[in-house]
Amino acid sequence: MCRNINEQSVYWYEGICPRSNKLLRLPRTQFVEAIAQELMQKIAADEQYSHEGKMYGVLLAETAQGERQILKAFSGLLNGKSIVEGWVPPIPGRDRVQLNESITLTLLESLKKQIIQLYEIPEREQYQKLTEEYDQKLKQLSEIHKQRKLKRQQQRQNNDGSELDEQSKRDGIEKRNLKRDRSSILNPLKQIIDQADEQIRQLKQQRKQLSQQLQSEMYDSYRVTNFAGETRSLSSLMTSMPTGTGECCAPKLLHYAATHGLKPLAMAEFWWGESVGDKIQGELYGACAERCQPILGFLLSGIESIDLVYQDDWIVVVNKPAGLLSVRGRYGQDCILDRFSEPLIPVHRLDQDTSGLLILARDTQTYKQLSEQFQQRKIHKTYEAVLSKPIAQTEGTIDLPLSADLNDRPKQKIDPRGKPSITNFRVLDDPTRIEFYPITGRTHQLRVHAVQGLGAAIVGDRLYGDPNSCDRLHLHARELQFTHRNQTLALRTITPF
Repeated sequence: MCRNINEQSVYWYEGICPRSNKLLRLPRTQFVEAIAQELMQKIAADEQYSHEGKMYGVLLAETAQGERQILKAFSGLLNGKSIVEGWVPPIPGRDRVQLNESITLTLLESLKKQIIQLYEIPEREQYQKLTEEYDQKLKQLSEIHKQRKLKRQQQRQNNDGSELDEQSKRDGIEKRNLKRDRSSILNPLKQIIDQADEQIRQLKQQRKQLSQQLQSEMYDSYRVTNFAGETRSLSSLMTSMPTGTGECCAPKLLHYAATHGLKPLAMAEFWWGESVGDKIQGELYGACAERCQPILGFLLSGIESIDLVYQDDWIVVVNKPAGLLSVRGRYGQDCILDRFSEPLIPVHRLDQDTSGLLILARDTQTYKQLSEQFQQRKIHKTYEAVLSKPIAQTEGTIDLPLSADLNDRPKQKIDPRGKPSITNFRVLDDPTRIEFYPITGRTHQLRVHAVQGLGAAIVGDRLYGDPNSCDRLHLHARELQFTHRNQTLALRTITPF
């Protein structure tokens, strides 16, 4: 099973951040899918969940201390309850309108009964029955008149026709009298029915207005919080609000994580119970287009925020996550600088797949001062890594010059004519876990030195190690020590693997 939940993404929960106008994404990985499958097995073994068809969801999250937690949620109610022990609670707000909701629902039920009564007035059945009877009489009379007309046509060949014309007039009078009788009987009933239909129209309009007003009040009271610490009502986030908005798994899980200081890593939703529409038990589904998708951009806002390790008027030191560039890529890819509203200058760089401490300067003078320290090798750097296998040495120095491999970019290669590249190392208690102390700072230096100098690639290195690895690169810039404003600044982070 893939240990890095950021790899092997099967599906992305995504939305446009209203603050930055950038696409924010949260993956559904094979790892979190396996967690969802485990929950399905537990639900299947518990009879209280067996028959009630609904969506369930799981969220893999991380605490500030790097500990992982699994959150689970259900959509709507579970066995008539909104709060169930062990499950994420509903988004707060509905309790604020419970009294008004109860009153409005009572009114809606009363309107429903009135509408049903108006549909069931006896005049409708009478009108239908008499209409059918008169239609049958007119049909029978028309047939009789038709036969009489044929007979008169035959008789006109032998008679002058005056008596036949009188008979034709009597037939017309007879038909008109029947129609007049029908109108005199049916019209009063039709008026009563039309009045009832108008009352139904007005009652339906009243019911619609009450329902919309209640829905608007409910969604104005529902307030969701994102990872940037912003809280907004659902009504301010959506132009239309289908029934059940805010009660789905994804909003519940993300709101809970945001309000409890948890960083979301991956999420999955599935259907369990009796099939409804296109929903099939045990199948995984993405965000619903009407209720969840429109608010995902807001809910995920702040998820891209960076861990600030240190900052003052001159520098910002961040704990760069793996997978994020230090500077903007050749094709305009997202980078660490996009996480800040102010202009910052990276003093040095970390590979995209490497996590850890990165110094950003707030002005050019500070940038130059710190850059000189890097050039003069006065900055002490400690990296922690996990190797693919144990090595024989416990400590030592790797001195292998590097240059770009022009035939296999972006790789670097050992080259006697290349730039000097020196790395000190020490094996920790775990024989595969190692500390690197780079003296120089060449591109991919530690990754190449691990393979060529120690004979073991860094775990998750798809460039110099296993190209099919699903792990993140297990290389983290854990510590930095440098001189800043005439003082020694020593910074440290927790290794995330």
